[in-house]
Amino acid sequence: MVESRPELGARWLGRVGYEDALVFQQRLREGTSSHLLLLEHPHVYTMGVRTDPAHLLVDPATVNATSCWTDRGGDITYHGPGQLVGYPIIDVPFGPDSTPQYVHTLEASIIALLASYGIEAFTLKEFPGVWVGPVDAPRKIAAIGVKLSRGRSMHGFALNVHTDLSMFEHIVPCGISDKAVTSMEAEGVHASLREVARAYAKEFASCFAFDQLDYQGVDDASQVAVAQEGARTQSALTSRLNKRLAKAGFSFESAVPYVSRKPEWVRSEVNLGTEYRSLQHLVRDLNLVTVCEEAGCPNIYECWKDGTATFMINGERCTRACGFCLVDTSKPLPLDATEPNRVAQAVAALKLSFAVVTAVARDDLQDGGSGAFAETIHAIRELNPACSVEVLIPDFKGDHASLETVLEARPDVLNHNLETALRLHRAVRPSANYVRSLTVLARAKEFGLTTKSGLIVGMGESIPELKSVMRDIRSVGVDILTVGQYLRPTRDHLPVSRYYHPEEFVELREYAKSLGFRYVEASPLARSSYHARQGSDAAVEAMA
Repeated sequence: MVESRPELGARWLGRVGYEDALVFQQRLREGTSSHLLLLEHPHVYTMGVRTDPAHLLVDPATVNATSCWTDRGGDITYHGPGQLVGYPIIDVPFGPDSTPQYVHTLEASIIALLASYGIEAFTLKEFPGVWVGPVDAPRKIAAIGVKLSRGRSMHGFALNVHTDLSMFEHIVPCGISDKAVTSMEAEGVHASLREVARAYAKEFASCFAFDQLDYQGVDDASQVAVAQEGARTQSALTSRLNKRLAKAGFSFESAVPYVSRKPEWVRSEVNLGTEYRSLQHLVRDLNLVTVCEEAGCPNIYECWKDGTATFMINGERCTRACGFCLVDTSKPLPLDATEPNRVAQAVAALKLSFAVVTAVARDDLQDGGSGAFAETIHAIRELNPACSVEVLIPDFKGDHASLETVLEARPDVLNHNLETALRLHRAVRPSANYVRSLTVLARAKEFGLTTKSGLIVGMGESIPELKSVMRDIRSVGVDILTVGQYLRPTRDHLPVSRYYHPEEFVELREYAKSLGFRYVEASPLARSSYHARQGSDAAVEAMA
């Protein structure tokens, strides 16, 4: 009998690179929460610790795939589009039979799922995994390869839903040459991966005796019926942004009208005093760009009055078009090689002890602009040895070499914002990826850096979704969290779903602190770089 457990956090993550998924798993294993990651991989052949290299029959590149060795059990298998991959990260009691018992329960959860679709499945004593068809000529529909270490699970299973079965012809699947491979589709069942993922999460939670299931992901059932939205919604759906939002379940009917008076707690005081004008002149004289101006930050008057600013490098034109951001998205210009030194000069002129540097996304550059980040960090430190540096970076499209360029420059704080809940991610950040962002933060923590991330509220998320993403951020070791209210820059940007009351931010701050964040800045006007120095100092002090 499986011992009862409190809560399972299950996530449908869409398509995720194999290496990124491994990094994410490794960070989650260091915690104590229970997770179930559900996803699909690009074409990849993975080889477990008992793989015979001869079982890879072709050069993977000839079939548009890659290959890699991994520390799970089992032989070679294939992962690719149309296949549901599940990575449970849960506590597994120690004992001589802990691994076989865990594998048998995992098999039982898959068998229960298939039964709900009318497919009768079973296990074979000699071969792990799940099989269908006659016992004397079985067909493998799900492979299992796991690793248990220090009482926590890693790796998992791969269920063929509507997989291209021809990709298995280039290997000896699981080292078994005399048995066929099949899929739910080949067995006559047509279902989407998202649908199967949601159904499986329930079966997994039941088989492993979880009291509660927290499932997050984009659900086909959340599609908004345009016919029910009325004329105003029909008009809104003419843009690609709002079509994505509708698909994610955003309610246009209850959204805040664009022309409406903001609550007093999200209105900032305009202060164009001497300090503000002095910093403005300095920025102009050095031909610098600040995110304070480009993104329309509501705290610009307060921060500039205090002589602090967030410098934006790599130009002022972004190659992405996030639904909440005011930054220009026209064609970027070439980089300016003198920019790092000019930022350092501004830091010196302002006599800053803590500098914040961010950038537009530059997907047009081979290194994503990472080299300029490193050069700016070095330039600031060379001219201002006592100054600490925080960087707010993009995801560099998941390129590990580009990220390591920044990590090796060792900023004092590395910030990468997740921004919103998983369900809304593709709608709000169409060029980003939820797991990719978490992987950036996980890799930074592995480098021993202080890490930071931020969320924007009021974009259609629910409180449970908000708490879920906080847990995900904390699960990869992030030290500092910022949470602020979304303010719609123009009519063309995504609508505000609602304004959070200051008391709600207090509740969110307390919840985040209970998760173990070293510092939490949560308020209506909080932004990524707001009170950055205080956050860094608090995080360092908490870790001392």
